[in-house]
Amino acid sequence: MSDAARPGEAKGPRRVSDVEIVAPNFKKRLSGVTSTIVQLVPEQAKTLRIAALGPGLPKDVPQLAWWQTPGLLARPARRPFRIWHARRNMEMLGGIVLRHVLRAPVKLVFTSAAQRRHSRYTKWLIRRMDAVIATSRRSGSFLDVPHRVVMHGVDTARFHPPADAEDAWSATGLPGRYGIGCFGRIRHQKGTDLFVEAMIALLPQFPDWTAVVLGRVTAENRAFADALRRRVDEAGLSNRIVFMGEVPDATPWYRRVSLYVAPSRNEGFGLTPLEAMASATAVVASTAGAYEEMILPGETGAVVPAGDGAALEASIRAYLADPQLAGAHGQAGLDHVRARFALASEAEGVRAVYDTLWAAP
Repeated sequence: MSDAARPGEAKGPRRVSDVEIVAPNFKKRLSGVTSTIVQLVPEQAKTLRIAALGPGLPKDVPQLAWWQTPGLLARPARRPFRIWHARRNMEMLGGIVLRHVLRAPVKLVFTSAAQRRHSRYTKWLIRRMDAVIATSRRSGSFLDVPHRVVMHGVDTARFHPPADAEDAWSATGLPGRYGIGCFGRIRHQKGTDLFVEAMIALLPQFPDWTAVVLGRVTAENRAFADALRRRVDEAGLSNRIVFMGEVPDATPWYRRVSLYVAPSRNEGFGLTPLEAMASATAVVASTAGAYEEMILPGETGAVVPAGDGAALEASIRAYLADPQLAGAHGQAGLDHVRARFALASEAEGVRAVYDTLWAAP
């Protein structure tokens, strides 16, 4: 196997001896971490011998099968050790067991996206890593160990500007001339209620706009989602604030809406504003996660204090009143993402961390 994976080679299990980096994904349910692995590992596989390990991953992600894991106890064919790149506590623990209990030749890397103080247990795990990556300056500020900041990137081939009639708002069959979207799991943490309240206040004043809410509702958030739908019904806006549920592919919706809103109260990193900007869509986001570090206020969108419904409503109003402003900021956002947040840039930053470990005595 060459340094770059050959076409088609990354789609199935490979020889364990060829794999030099393992990206474990021990959580089957879709999450931000899973989304990162699904997007980043295929990009890394263009230049690295890398494979993911875990359930629920798409077939186009290069991965090892569970039956191959005993092979991790031996050295890889071309390196003195493998790199185990964890992104969750359970994956850090797995790496520690692999190295210290099973005596596998591995070095441990951890990527932290948390925007909070870590627990004593998490700190204990992190101190046993050989290298630590923070996904933003803010997440790095909560780390007590040396680290390198490597911000997430976005696949600009998958997330791209409107290309045909299916990417137009008219293709949705929904009323109005423009769309405004809020995507992600529907729950209090994500600020879905803040978005809905802003829409109830604004849409009667701007008849050309319709709001779309995409996302899964888990059992524990069913009452929260039902209450939001009742608020919309009581306001008489059920045809203009539309709950679409979980859709198979959200990428066309980023291109169809003219404004994307990320109103989270709390977030790890938060990829959706990057996905929107890569689709040439303006963004209004809160100060949660790394949103402040990816949006240029007044150029690609607006940033408001997390949890501040009045500020969110005011920032959205400016775009609803001036759709041309949304278009201009959407184009600027596209240029910004292509220049600073391409997925290849993230892969290069992570590889630099790997190379430092491999180059050490």
